[in-house]
Amino acid sequence: MKENCHETPLTPGKVWLVGAGPGDPELLTLKAARLIAAADAIVHDHLVGEGVLALARPDARLIYAGKQASRHTLPQEEINALLLKLARENLAVVRLKGGDPFIFGRGGEELEALATAGVAFEVVPGVTAASGCAAYAGFPLTHRDHARMLTFVTGHLRRGGLDLDWPALARPRQTVVFYMGVGAADEIGRQLLAHGRAGATPVAVVRQGTLDGQTTLFTTLAEFPARLRTAGIEPPALIVVGEVVRLHERLRWFP
Repeated sequence: MKENCHETPLTPGKVWLVGAGPGDPELLTLKAARLIAAADAIVHDHLVGEGVLALARPDARLIYAGKQASRHTLPQEEINALLLKLARENLAVVRLKGGDPFIFGRGGEELEALATAGVAFEVVPGVTAASGCAAYAGFPLTHRDHARMLTFVTGHLRRGGLDLDWPALARPRQTVVFYMGVGAADEIGRQLLAHGRAGATPVAVVRQGTLDGQTTLFTTLAEFPARLRTAGIEPPALIVVGEVVRLHERLRWFP
């Protein structure tokens, strides 16, 4: 990189949809770091940590638009409108989302609004939470002896339940990753067991993955809802179900 990131001008009136990765600032892509450092305005989510935001220009506008369980700072429609407003003020705007913006990040919805309004945009992928949390918890997501299929699922409760293809998710020899699933732990465990997944199937629950405060609970499918309550792990956390989790016993490297 020939130029200092803080001195690289960005196109005014444009929005960059940027993945901030799973937490550790060193897992940002070079492009993401450059854009964060040069943006006029950064609209960021709850999962974007201080270490990432510290890369911003001192005079950049930092706008929090995070969503937590039952606590939405801004409704999605207002976030869409905010991005349009900032772009129309001729600012270089970074829309910064934890993980990857196209994996349960509503990035597609925001780009649809920009495209409809004729606002220029660009997408910068990020390391998704599933990949980062699994790596730092010490197990792969796929393995030819244990899992030849990988499924990402949103565990966000709607109308008191999860409308998912449980027979497919309960099939053996696959890894299933539940994003935003802590609040639905009882139903996840109950449904997978009811549809044939073995109670001894390993489960990992990872909170603050890739950060110094990472907490990982290793348990089994039969026990994980009760163990989760006992451990006091609160959202946001990632739930991984599958035989690959057992490999942490040999491959775990992160303290």
